[in-house]
Amino acid sequence: MSFFSRRKSIDSVADNLDGERLKPTLSWPHLVALGVGAIVGTGIYTLTGIGAGLAGPSMILSFAIAGLVSACAALAYAEMATMMPAAGSAYTYSYVVMGEPVAWFVGWSLILEYTVVCAAVAVGWSAYAGGVIQALHIPFPAMLLAGPQAGGMLNLPAVLISIAVAGLLALGTRESATVNFILVTVKLAALAAFVALTLPAFDPGHFKPFMPYGWVSLSPAGVKLGVLPAASLIFFAFYGFDTISTAAEEAKNPGRDLSVGIVGSMLLCTVIYIAVAATAIGALPTAGFARSAEPLALILRSLHHPLAATLVAGAAVVAFPTVIMVFMYGQSRIFFSMARDRLLPARLAKVSARTGTPVAVTIFTGVVAAVIGGLAPLKLIAELANAGTLCAFVAVALSMILLRVRDPKRVRVFSVPLWWLVGPAAILGCVYLFWNLPVLTQTLFVCWNAFGILVYLLYGMRKSRFA
Repeated sequence: MSFFSRRKSIDSVADNLDGERLKPTLSWPHLVALGVGAIVGTGIYTLTGIGAGLAGPSMILSFAIAGLVSACAALAYAEMATMMPAAGSAYTYSYVVMGEPVAWFVGWSLILEYTVVCAAVAVGWSAYAGGVIQALHIPFPAMLLAGPQAGGMLNLPAVLISIAVAGLLALGTRESATVNFILVTVKLAALAAFVALTLPAFDPGHFKPFMPYGWVSLSPAGVKLGVLPAASLIFFAFYGFDTISTAAEEAKNPGRDLSVGIVGSMLLCTVIYIAVAATAIGALPTAGFARSAEPLALILRSLHHPLAATLVAGAAVVAFPTVIMVFMYGQSRIFFSMARDRLLPARLAKVSARTGTPVAVTIFTGVVAAVIGGLAPLKLIAELANAGTLCAFVAVALSMILLRVRDPKRVRVFSVPLWWLVGPAAILGCVYLFWNLPVLTQTLFVCWNAFGILVYLLYGMRKSRFA
């Protein structure tokens, strides 16, 4: 069989060996919390400051553009996930619709996405943890609060939180999902408090000039500025709903629960983001928090709410691990799915008989995320994660379109409205956002996948179940 013709059938994606099946333990509230836990995190708590530095007040438009592209992709994910309730997300859909080589490319990109997202959130968590440590006057070496490129030696808090979350995930899916549900509530309460405290200080004058850098421009140092480059970065703040599709195999009622989880979490988070971003700019000019790693806490301190600032930062410290948890969960399921197809070593597909989780890949993911988070800067990590995500979103939207054309009569529990418009919009939007990423990020993404193609040719292609 030519590897170009290696494709799974939709009806076979759930046929797996007894020792390589995940337990269905999650209902729709768990999945909505899983999505919100992934989406609301570093993007709004930390990248708000970086986005403001790139676009100024027009960061609001950047949020809108990134949210629109993500919404189109979310609809495509909901249709595909309910048709194929199996672990693997975009990797599995690509395997069915476009074949093994494309699936490998998508899966390899997802590995990049989820791993570096875990690292990025760990770095964001460390920034808020450092703020709390300083506010409480706890003696802690400053050199261990930041990586080499941020003037430190090692971001030790980022390392520790990555390892701790991996250990929690290894205990079991339902247990970690319950902890996630509780921490998501804490996180949302903190954001609601931020909006309530900043709204009285809202000043419309802070939105002028609204677009200081236009749609796209270059700084004297050659850095891309403007609405679209900011949207390419802020896009990081919206994705996370795709991790819900990695939980498809563990959903009790996938036909209902997956569509509610994906669409519901996106709608809820869009409302939250607009409210927080608008009140943040209204309370303080963007130049005042553009360079801060903890912009929300900084804004509250500038409004003379030191206790509230510490509590919001404390809530971030408590709740950021939910984002790491969800993406690390997704990463382990991608590894698991690729190993189950024998594109990666089979031992990675082994599930613990006691917890029903793939322990080996979960711990491995935690270690790799710890290394990246301990050494790399936040902006580079977030942009690299965006590159992998944009690739996956394109693959899902394209899979949805091709399957609509190839098999239009197949039953679809959730159908994308105006699929002929939503699908191409998601693809074009993702391609354009990728084009606006920094050249270094694009280069690193190409290098990662060039290495991935080599791994596939030397190992995956030969060991695959289709070999």
